[in-house]
Amino acid sequence: MGTLRKDCPNPGGHILVSLDSTMRRRLIRIALTLLLLPPLLAAAAGWLAGPAFLHPLRRELTPDLIRKADSSFAVIDATREDFDVRAPDGALLRGWKVRPRNPSGNWVLLFHGVADNRVGVIGQSEFLLRAGYSVLIMDARAHGASGGPIATYGWLERNDTRAIIDALVWSEVRRYENEQIRSGKWKVLLEDEAKPLDARHFKLPPPRTPQPGTPAHIFALGESMGAGIVLQSAAVDPRIEAVVAEASFANLREAAYDYAGLRKYPWLGKTLFAPGTWTLLYRDEKLAGFAAAEVSPAKAVASRAFPVLLICDEKDVALPCRHSEMIYAAARGPKQLWVVPRASHTAAYGFAPEEFRRRVLAFFASNTSRSP
Repeated sequence: MGTLRKDCPNPGGHILVSLDSTMRRRLIRIALTLLLLPPLLAAAAGWLAGPAFLHPLRRELTPDLIRKADSSFAVIDATREDFDVRAPDGALLRGWKVRPRNPSGNWVLLFHGVADNRVGVIGQSEFLLRAGYSVLIMDARAHGASGGPIATYGWLERNDTRAIIDALVWSEVRRYENEQIRSGKWKVLLEDEAKPLDARHFKLPPPRTPQPGTPAHIFALGESMGAGIVLQSAAVDPRIEAVVAEASFANLREAAYDYAGLRKYPWLGKTLFAPGTWTLLYRDEKLAGFAAAEVSPAKAVASRAFPVLLICDEKDVALPCRHSEMIYAAARGPKQLWVVPRASHTAAYGFAPEEFRRRVLAFFASNTSRSP
């Protein structure tokens, strides 16, 4: 047996060592592939998805949708008129001014969500109109019937809102003047025309004093993208006195984490799929010319103190409640946070209609009591 071991050595040990080394290298390659492939694919997907993020699907404002909206307004004896506004960059923004039978003089601006149009907030407009509020419902830029090449989730839209309010105030002042002239209370006189001795002459107020016809109070309500837009708009325009925001995003990067995490696992968007977030935002910044970090409702509520009612939907997987919680934590003004049990994304009104109406109307009423 000793001679056999000497003359015929067993090479099995060398074979086993060789097999172990080969298997180890193979396992390392597999592990590296599994580790690196998802981030690389995510980065590619984020890069490709960048343009789509700026060009959401457009829900057309069809004649059928307009008829349904008009039927809804007719039931509550409200009247609508077309309202077009030219944005600072030249984009044409289209919408409706809707007035109840007995308007209170207070207005609510309504903002719809992404890939939707003005009809998406008709339900909220109904109970506001019943309560005496006039409502202004616009298609956001790059949505519905409005122009604009891209959606920027608040970067350009906050300036759109300022232009919309300018146009609203101007149109309401002109409307008041025309009503006074038609009723005979005012008379248009030529510059050199003799004025009656018993005439009451209207003295124009100073430029910063609200003119007759100016809305008494202006509030806003938005959902999803629209909530983020109106929070950022209120930060730069103090004429918006109070805001109701349902399912807003806290900031663009945080929202991108949820989308990169397949709307279920935001931790994936912050870790394994984070490169998808980075490339998407980087490409959008280059395409649109704005800093993604500045598109932030959380920063907006920290920059100006104004009353906010934040609504988050408990079962929301698109923009989970942590977004509203971040905004709530950052807000400097009077603030409320309502978590709606069992509600999915922007479905608070559907799940708790009576409570929704009660909270929103009470919130606006509490701010109506303040001086404009």
